[in-house]
Amino acid sequence: MKTTQNQDEQITNMVFSKIYPLYVAKVEKKARTIKELNEVICWLTGYSEAALQSHIDGSATFKEFFSDATINANATLITGKVCGYNVEEIENPITQQVRYLDKLVDELAKGCDMNKILRSG
Repeated sequence: MKTTQNQDEQITNMVFSKIYPLYVAKVEKKARTIKELNEVICWLTGYSEAALQSHIDGSATFKEFFSDATINANATLITGKVCGYNVEEIENPITQQVRYLDKLVDELAKGCDMNKILRSG
């Protein structure tokens, strides 16, 4: 599915460290932990805990955040709707990666098993 250039720019220019607390609030509200959230983010991005913490403390945009990442090969197994878009149909790579992350956070908050979230069985 096509997003507009304006939508893509808005998403890619959001600062990760400003969105991260929203992810934390979302998962903690549903009795999940920051440790689980960080595990999901590290799985998707290939970041170590230290590298992730550097981004949490920093000011990288999503574009910068994902340009430094090594996206998990199983990320293509992430499917479904986020914000009205099927993540597997999003054409802009950075927008798709942000939506992959959103989808994983949603699954975590919904109480899905970590093996399902991490596409490991």
